[in-house]
Amino acid sequence: MTSTVYEGYGDASDLSIAIVASRFNDLITRALVDGATSGLKRCGLSDNKVTLVWVPGAFELPLVAEELASNGRYDAIICVGAVVRGATDHYDYVCQAAASGIAQVGLRHKLPVIFGVLTTSTVEQALERAGGKGSNKGYESALAAVEMALLMRQLQASHALS
Repeated sequence: MTSTVYEGYGDASDLSIAIVASRFNDLITRALVDGATSGLKRCGLSDNKVTLVWVPGAFELPLVAEELASNGRYDAIICVGAVVRGATDHYDYVCQAAASGIAQVGLRHKLPVIFGVLTTSTVEQALERAGGKGSNKGYESALAAVEMALLMRQLQASHALS
């Protein structure tokens, strides 16, 4: 029995990727952006293949991701931000809107739109996930974006050959 296996690995140097970053919780999101750009460079993307767009907060990430996805220039979009729980329900609404909106953009455009938004109870937890204890969600999101973009190319090419 022969099976076909697809995995998103290969040369990523010709990919074009956008990063949409929330300016709110700037100390954390700048670390996520640094991690994402570092991850993309590790995968072979040059600076001219990466676009960075800043938005006010995590709530605005889906709208800009939608605009970028609509223009067809990008193989993947990485959304990064940090939402830290406060004393009101605002946290729940922002997290829900960001997660749902980002997922909808990816599904609507059949494009990898990566959810690199930290949703934490404390600033300390967010800082840990933004590189403070060795892992950086921005870096991990960049690797996921590259893998998914390459995987989507393989799947689309296989459908074109069928």
